[in-house]
Amino acid sequence: MGFWYLLLLLTGVVVFIVGLVKIKTAGGIKAFVPLVTGGLFVILSVFLLTPNSSEIITDLLNLQ
Repeated sequence: MGFWYLLLLLTGVVVFIVGLVKIKTAGGIKAFVPLVTGGLFVILSVFLLTPNSSEIITDLLNLQ
């Protein structure tokens, strides 16, 4: 499972960098979407890589 979380982290970083490049060239909403998407991917993957994240998700979704 850790491989997929690291792949999600790498994808998020790449998408975030693409958003930064688009800000420098085009700007507007076309740059905002990759920045938000990449940031969310990075935040999600870092959360999933933390210890006990599965227990937190179980508690949040009431899957006991």
